[in-house]
Amino acid sequence: MAFCVGSSWAFSLGDVASKAEKLAAAPYVPAKSNLPAVFREMAFADYQQLRFREDKGYWRDAETPFELRFYHQGMHFDVPVKINEVTATRVREIPYDPESFEFGNVDIDPAALQNLGFAGFKVLYPLNKKDKQDELMTLLGASYFRVVGKGQVYGLSARGLAIDTALPSGEEFPRFTEFWVERPQADRGSLLIYALLDSPRATGAYRMEVTPGKDSIVDVQAKVFLRAPVEKLGIAPLTSMYLFGANQPSQQLNYRPQLHDSEGLAIHAGNGEWIWRPLNNPKRLAISSYSVENPRGFGLLQRTRDFGRYEDLDDRYELRPSGWIEPVGDWGKGHVELVEIPTPDETNDNIVAFWVPEKKPAPGEAIDIAYRLHFSMDEPELHDPELAWVKQTRLSTGDVKQSNLIRQPDGSTALIVDFVGPNLAELPADAPVSTQVSVDDNVELVENNLRHNPVTEGWRLTLRLRVKDPARPVELRAALVDGETTLSETWSYQIPVHD
Repeated sequence: MAFCVGSSWAFSLGDVASKAEKLAAAPYVPAKSNLPAVFREMAFADYQQLRFREDKGYWRDAETPFELRFYHQGMHFDVPVKINEVTATRVREIPYDPESFEFGNVDIDPAALQNLGFAGFKVLYPLNKKDKQDELMTLLGASYFRVVGKGQVYGLSARGLAIDTALPSGEEFPRFTEFWVERPQADRGSLLIYALLDSPRATGAYRMEVTPGKDSIVDVQAKVFLRAPVEKLGIAPLTSMYLFGANQPSQQLNYRPQLHDSEGLAIHAGNGEWIWRPLNNPKRLAISSYSVENPRGFGLLQRTRDFGRYEDLDDRYELRPSGWIEPVGDWGKGHVELVEIPTPDETNDNIVAFWVPEKKPAPGEAIDIAYRLHFSMDEPELHDPELAWVKQTRLSTGDVKQSNLIRQPDGSTALIVDFVGPNLAELPADAPVSTQVSVDDNVELVENNLRHNPVTEGWRLTLRLRVKDPARPVELRAALVDGETTLSETWSYQIPVHD
């Protein structure tokens, strides 16, 4: 492959987009698995033994701080992806070599290793110490990828595209079928990855510039084509896990008070409003939609950073990054959609959030997408410093203090919402802060109490309510105000259906 212009050439998003456009104009051809049964039928514990040898790291001895390592095919990762290296003079496929892998105690016939390929790859970089390579990014399965910044551990995932998520017709999972990774110059602090996406009804070309740091950033440019109409097109999807937390405690005794990769959906609307929606692990599939024109940002955030709220020495949930999408340019009319799926344990990603444009491209037309994706543990830095935000939402049995000072449950449900922020910390304890609260017709609000919180230098809102029909969800909204001045983001909460 060569793209010559005089004595120089360059690989670009346009080269991948031309492939995607041609693919979209042709019938979909499903990728065929070339995987022998010994790999396809192996247990997860065996698949974990298939390790890429560290001494075979790609670019390990090159003049760049970045290094590539590859995933072997196995289990449901049964279709190879083509991975190419882009240099100043050429594009070449990185060949699969079984000698680059260790197979542990898994008994593999050498003949079964012929003409296999890679399932995906990971990017390493000295994130935390100059002399130690850390995983920065992993790309494995469909169009999923995960990224971490300094001091972070893998948590939520991003992906290229979501199609018909949570629809009765079933979700379609586009996959990255080919990658082009540009070998960086020695002094370059970012890595360029191009990807070709394909699925029965969509194709796409992606350019991802990955910049490692305290917050690692991925700048995404994409051109997506539809082969056939889709009912729901999910742009910039994020996928995470929420099992239980302060607003939905575990129903079983558990030493961990909270267990989640993300605890809420944050939205910065085009009109300047900020919205915070704590996540649930519902009894039934739940879909929430927020109409937003030209969103300025949205994401799944992990705001709680105190180890004592998780107490998990193995999985370190307090170190899992928030994922924040910052659109580039105007995205027009559409909505941010949140999908919450019931899950019995933490092995299932049950939370999805994405942008759905009101106007979808016709088959053959291109939709251009650009956004910056932040992987951060500094949530206040992502937020408007002029507005307070929700520090926590806690669920409790509603009660009334009797004349004998004993608290007596009264059949209500209580929600305690703590708002914090620099603007609140500057106010005196007797400032005229009040609330704007709205509830739907499935609830009776019996208490709306706001008090200064001297511990957080913020304000604590207590809502006590009675649900009329437990078989229907309850929608609640609240914000802090001072007269006509909005002091906080909007807390938007759904009490899910109870059986």
